[in-house]
Amino acid sequence: MTVGTNAVTFFTRRLRRAGSAARAKGEKAYLKSELRFWGTGQEPIRAAVRDYCDAHPDLTRGDLRAIAETMYATDVHELRASAIGVLERNSDLLVDRDLPWLITLVRRSKSWAYVDWLAPKVIGDVIARDGRSRRRLSVWAKDDDFWVRRAALWSRLAATMLEEREFFIRKAIGWVLREVSKKRPELTYEFLRKHKGRVSRLSLQEGAKYLPGPRRKALGLPSRG
Repeated sequence: MTVGTNAVTFFTRRLRRAGSAARAKGEKAYLKSELRFWGTGQEPIRAAVRDYCDAHPDLTRGDLRAIAETMYATDVHELRASAIGVLERNSDLLVDRDLPWLITLVRRSKSWAYVDWLAPKVIGDVIARDGRSRRRLSVWAKDDDFWVRRAALWSRLAATMLEEREFFIRKAIGWVLREVSKKRPELTYEFLRKHKGRVSRLSLQEGAKYLPGPRRKALGLPSRG
């Protein structure tokens, strides 16, 4: 059994039984997706990713690619999401030359549910660690594929613009985070929490505007915006 098929087996056994038909139907309709859904929530997916990575601490760059390619070759939402989770937890292994491949995943994702996770948490992390990678952002920003352009925006936010002092740029960063929070509040919260020391106060306030009170308080803001 290859590392990719082993991952598919692990996550299938773990996540299929944690799902529900009602949730699967709702998520499929919400995301307007042609994929199959098991109806497994985000928390069980993250827990499974954590357990898988803890059990496989010696994954290589090649392993990560094999896992992602095998899981993306399926037509199951939870498996594709888990692939991104594994990449995120091992993003320190990825380097500039992995970015063209990661962008192919963006092209195949065709949904904010994957792109808005993959871009800031994986691609953005690579760019933040290797300044040479920033040259790719301007190319992606002009790509014909909307999802690549969206990834470029998220990656730029994650890697290059958080310390921007221009008022309107800080305002725009907050606006993007705020809009994402309407559908994926946990993604916005985790992004702001991770980068709280770098993001401007204005971007923080704008981005957290619609987050739940406890999340706003955890970011040092009033519980109500």
